[in-house]
Amino acid sequence: MDLERALEEFDAVETNLSRLEKVWEEMQQLIPDSIAFFGSSPEALRFAELQRAYAAIVKGIPAVGDYQLEAIPGDLDSIAQARLDAMEIGEFEAKRWVEDKIEEPTCEIDEYRSRFRKARLELVREKLQELVPTINRLVSSLAESVPNNNKPVEDEDWPELVAAFEQVVRLAGSQIPQSGRWRDMRRHVHFGQGCDVHDIARLDWPSVRSDIEASLYSELEPVPVSAENLATLVQAKPTGPVTTRLQWEAISAEEFERLLFNLISDAEEYVNPQWLMHTNASDRGRDLSVDRLVTDTLSGTRYERVIIQAKHWTKKSVRPSHVTETLTEISLWEPPVIQSLIIATSGWFTGDAVAWIEKHNNEGRRPQIEMWAESHLELLLARRPHLVSGFNLRP
Repeated sequence: MDLERALEEFDAVETNLSRLEKVWEEMQQLIPDSIAFFGSSPEALRFAELQRAYAAIVKGIPAVGDYQLEAIPGDLDSIAQARLDAMEIGEFEAKRWVEDKIEEPTCEIDEYRSRFRKARLELVREKLQELVPTINRLVSSLAESVPNNNKPVEDEDWPELVAAFEQVVRLAGSQIPQSGRWRDMRRHVHFGQGCDVHDIARLDWPSVRSDIEASLYSELEPVPVSAENLATLVQAKPTGPVTTRLQWEAISAEEFERLLFNLISDAEEYVNPQWLMHTNASDRGRDLSVDRLVTDTLSGTRYERVIIQAKHWTKKSVRPSHVTETLTEISLWEPPVIQSLIIATSGWFTGDAVAWIEKHNNEGRRPQIEMWAESHLELLLARRPHLVSGFNLRP
């Protein structure tokens, strides 16, 4: 079976599951909170009709692994009789058991929905992992070769980008939350002008890619591991060089910010980390605030307020103008006083920027500026391999 046919099967099951949820929702509205017998009333007849529909739809929903929907709601009078029997027994456990049986379809549907979502993500994960770097390459190439104007795009890479994005939308379905700029990217893909290419590269695709990558492996799922026994790896006595460089281009600006947040959250001497600003502009910094614990054996402990600005720039360096702009921007976050500013970049600092920062610090001006360039971040993350693995930073 090809991927398209498999997706059609999942689409059909999702349709049935949605119908089942609607049927059960209406049935729940007809179930009274107290003991009530309905006989052949209109409510009972409608409930019986929905009960038959529920049983029929369940048959059209296949198992996910070893899990299958099984519970079929009882009729209204059966529910009333069960409640009456539990009341006559007079024990809380009996009453609780009856109510749990009434709500059993809710629990089953929720469990099935969760397993269904996970199964569909597993189905499309590999294909999405192929398409994301393809779109990365096409977007980067088009942004360099296509002028930022109102003329239609004639580059031969454009049809390939359109086709790749359409596949991403199809694969995402309802399982990947589209909280980013999906609608904007659809609009720009539709118009297909030079200015649309640059909006896609600068705004849309980084946001869409972030949604995709955040959904492929959530923090509630394990990272794939191929080894069955770690002792086997040790006994094999592997040799050869190890990778030191991290693939910064594999993560988005939002993920770079989240990586820094996790990094300071993981350090014992940093407390109260928080985001100060979020922005969709890919060329602007993103501010994090944290308190740094400074311990002096003679004077005791104090806290210093630190602002971290994230610049996920893999193709350009931080210049003196970027530093001065940052200093102007962070003044908006006072009070309380900011003692230190960390500029963290996935790229480098120019020689002029380094000289400017060193002069600023030597003159004792506030805040003191620290430079976290690519090489420094690699050293920090080398001691935190769980972050490197969690963000897929190894080539």
